[in-house]
Amino acid sequence: MEHITRTPTHQAPAERFTGDVYLNMIETPAEPARLAAALVRFTPGARTNWHSHANGQTLYVTDGTGLVGTRDGSVVRVSAGQTIKCPPGEEHWHGATDTSLMAHIAMVVGDANGDGTTWLEPVTDDQYTHAVDITN
Repeated sequence: MEHITRTPTHQAPAERFTGDVYLNMIETPAEPARLAAALVRFTPGARTNWHSHANGQTLYVTDGTGLVGTRDGSVVRVSAGQTIKCPPGEEHWHGATDTSLMAHIAMVVGDANGDGTTWLEPVTDDQYTHAVDITN
């Protein structure tokens, strides 16, 4: 058994996120399980870049209200207690609404080269505003 009493909070890298986002790693990919999990906190309006995961991603919302969008224009509004599953290879983004903080636990099963995430371009302000508008 390993008891980890706390992990440090780090600001998420600006090249992968818009706005203020903070990460606490829960688990990093390691053989044989390759699970990566993090508590991710988004301030209002903050969001990830477009990205995909080789083995998919599961998001469990712990607090606040957020948005998850896909390239086909689908957007869902999520709140505490809800889970979103993004299939392998699906390009998507997630973040807080424009008026609420949002926190989630992000979980991915990595591959031999790490967590299997492919980071892409930022979600534009127009894309984000449209997502907020269609989910209100």
